[in-house]
Amino acid sequence: MSALICGSLAYDTIMVFPGRFKEHILPEKVHILNVSFMVPQIRREFGGCAGNIAYNLHLLGGEGQIMATAGQDFEPYAEWIEQCGLSQRYIKKIGHEYTAQAFVTTDLDDNQITAFHSGAMNNSHENDVPSDGDISIAIISPDGKEGMLQHARQCHEAGIPFIFDPGQGMPMFNGDELLSFIEQASYICVNDYESELLQERTGLGIQKIAEQVEAMIVTYGSKGSAIHTDGSRIEIPAVWAGSVQDPTGCGDAYRGGLLFGLMNGLDWEVSGRIASLISAIKVAHPGTQNHSITPDEFRERYEQEFGHAF
Repeated sequence: MSALICGSLAYDTIMVFPGRFKEHILPEKVHILNVSFMVPQIRREFGGCAGNIAYNLHLLGGEGQIMATAGQDFEPYAEWIEQCGLSQRYIKKIGHEYTAQAFVTTDLDDNQITAFHSGAMNNSHENDVPSDGDISIAIISPDGKEGMLQHARQCHEAGIPFIFDPGQGMPMFNGDELLSFIEQASYICVNDYESELLQERTGLGIQKIAEQVEAMIVTYGSKGSAIHTDGSRIEIPAVWAGSVQDPTGCGDAYRGGLLFGLMNGLDWEVSGRIASLISAIKVAHPGTQNHSITPDEFRERYEQEFGHAF
């Protein structure tokens, strides 16, 4: 059995600003904002939420099926996916579009400014959730709006439990649409900002949302994460990365860890710690798919970090 990972595939152009945005943006002048950040470091990486989540799940030893749309410039990414041993079975190529592109600038406080061209991602609704019975769990991560709505509905109708992971796609949805996702999902995973926005748009507090799903997971960056389930809150500690190279994609790594835990029937505390550790390993490397570890090496690292095996 495998996980269906619905979301974007994208090329990430990542730039690092060796300063702090707050020192160059005047709050009283944001209505006439005109800033330029010199970025001595720049690189192009393979990314997109679906690609990143699948990559991390694969590192842990889990099987993930990427379901995404890509464009006419997809060949280099396709070669990388094949090299990594990931399936392209549910990736649809849209010949008249470019693969989605993200241009990310990160400062020394790990704040990010991103410009995003959606390209082929807008055609995500041209993919349907497979009905061949091979999928045991799914995740609906940032993608084209119509595709996210469609895939959540199809998973729900097929009885496939899924994680709703709105991410940076959250602003696309109104309150009623978000309530529909909550009703259909088995799990919700958001960061602290997305959690506040979700509560504001739905009019529901965290506990009310958590009551409607099996678990609501909220990440807090270097402060760790919290899993709200069965009326309780499980605190998951952050793992010190050792060297913070690049936060881009750490949330996707975390979600790959959650999927692995769910697919293997692990309890929430262990699943959360797996997610925390794989995201820390990612943070210690630039880019979103440049870190590498074997399942055995990960288990050893987990035991060293937490004092017990899983």
